[in-house]
Amino acid sequence: MKRRQQFVTSGYYENMRAFYDGADRFWADATLDEDYPGQGAALKASELKGACFKALVLRYTAGEPVSEMEPVLEQLIARYESLQRLLAVAEGHEHISPLSIDYHLGHYEEFVQVVSLCILLHRADLLARLVAMTDRAGFIGEDALYEELLVKVLPGRFDVERWYHPMYAPLIDAIDAETPAQAVSFLDRYCQCWYANFEGASTYWHDTHLNIQGDEGSYVGYWAFEAGAVAYLHNLDDSAIDHMVYPKDLVEYARAQRRAG
Repeated sequence: MKRRQQFVTSGYYENMRAFYDGADRFWADATLDEDYPGQGAALKASELKGACFKALVLRYTAGEPVSEMEPVLEQLIARYESLQRLLAVAEGHEHISPLSIDYHLGHYEEFVQVVSLCILLHRADLLARLVAMTDRAGFIGEDALYEELLVKVLPGRFDVERWYHPMYAPLIDAIDAETPAQAVSFLDRYCQCWYANFEGASTYWHDTHLNIQGDEGSYVGYWAFEAGAVAYLHNLDDSAIDHMVYPKDLVEYARAQRRAG
């Protein structure tokens, strides 16, 4: 195992991967109390989506080959679609989003992470499926980073000058920079501030490396996949960026696949 962050041991990875991969069996027999019809099914779907997302990030953190992440990403998009359908029934809102990206910083980060993984793994088909749900929920044309990440892969997007969460300003500055050198400087600044900017936010993952106990815990990795997507989409020289949250080999993989294509 050639781990990409130092907090993961082989035993921890094997144990936690088995835990997340076993989520289907666990939740199949679980009974949840409901405050209203459909709530239990939606909660189960949310747990399954979360387990799949964590398994995907953990695989990358532990050093699995990038090419082996695609099947898990495919499963994850299907999980979002299932969650969306069940939320629509439970909440009585046909086009409800599976992620509240406008009000919930943690949801927004998850969204841009998955968007970025779709981009870096060259899965525009999966990206289109994910974005169809958030577009229909009313997020289309509302957030600058949302649109900038998509425009080079999914044509016909919108030019937006506002964004939901202030912490993403350096990343948007990198996209709008006048020179490549300025763009890289903003990108590096974003990576340097990324972890600290989530302190106190409603996320499941911040500081989880401090709570690892042997082969158990909730840490799966700390990754600014969106920074990698911006570097890839805008052909930025990221050789000087060496922060631990920057997924450099994933960007290299994306570039190699583009050259091969």
